[in-house]
Amino acid sequence: DPMDFEWSYWIEWGRERILWLLAGHLLVSQVSRLLVEKYKPWCLMVYGMFACWLLLGIKGFTVILLHATISFAVAQFQMSLLTWLCSFILLSILRIPAVEEAKRKWYDSENEYYLLLFTVSVRCLFCTSFSLEYCWHGPAQKSSHSFLWMLAYVFYYPMFHNGPLMNFDEFSKQMRRQEAFSLKTNFGILIVGIIRIFFWWCLAELMIHFMYIHALYSSTPPLEAASYWTLGGLALAQVLFFYVKYLVLYGVPALLLQLDGLKPPALPCCVSLMHSFTKMWRSFDVGLHRFLVRYIYVPMGGSQSSLLGMLFSTALTFAFVSYWHGGQSYLWYWGALNWLGVIVENGVKRILSISLIQDLI
Repeated sequence: DPMDFEWSYWIEWGRERILWLLAGHLLVSQVSRLLVEKYKPWCLMVYGMFACWLLLGIKGFTVILLHATISFAVAQFQMSLLTWLCSFILLSILRIPAVEEAKRKWYDSENEYYLLLFTVSVRCLFCTSFSLEYCWHGPAQKSSHSFLWMLAYVFYYPMFHNGPLMNFDEFSKQMRRQEAFSLKTNFGILIVGIIRIFFWWCLAELMIHFMYIHALYSSTPPLEAASYWTLGGLALAQVLFFYVKYLVLYGVPALLLQLDGLKPPALPCCVSLMHSFTKMWRSFDVGLHRFLVRYIYVPMGGSQSSLLGMLFSTALTFAFVSYWHGGQSYLWYWGALNWLGVIVENGVKRILSISLIQDLI
């Protein structure tokens, strides 16, 4: 069943080039940790730039470098609102039809254009994270928020094309930390990691080979003829495949982060263990959740504000997620339903925390 575009797309790119470039990153990382630990961030930055140039060409590389430069320039004003405005403008430019058409002409195939689109979308989040941290830190900490550090963060290759997301403050603290390095230990971690990822990959391939979940979803008659129990089973199968898929897509960069001496965001929790919208958002894409909480939810008031403030900050968070994913109508419905689920859960929790209700229980 080739109908899951994301899986087919990344597996094809992985086989062709990305896995080889990740192997090159691993080699550069281990050699730099062994010989020049102090200069490791800059060695990895140069390699990331080289890999970007190789895959996206000089024009794609220039676009990403331009995004980083503009974001850094705007961050100099140290105004969070201005930083967010810049991020939204850069993200919106990607969706202007004339700009899309111009970028398509840079490449021989749609797949190459989509690689640029996905990469730049993820880089927008990284640029936003760096710029907001720059706005929030005092003059004494500006040396750790230089343009060179921004490039090291933006061009860090394992998280370059598809994530996972790691906020700049976490990345810079961990990258600066110098730990005892053991090639033997890292080799053991690599072998175990490869075995686990290979198992997840085989499981995902078996699921799409035998279950045909996505082919069924792309055809209306079988869905209209199915019972509600069958539709429920198909929905569960869909999210289970989505979970296994991201164990692979996030598992590979997470393994490389670990070998680089960084602590990657936790891999997704199994959706069969989830019973709430809130837990799903906290536990599935941990890196994105941390980004949303740190840069949108908490600054807008979050759970510490009034009921109306909490509703607004939650709505704004889901609105951003929907817009960043593409802004199509179905994504707005998806975001609205998730927002409603989170609000209902929090409302029920507040009601159950009332002493009178607890006494009745």
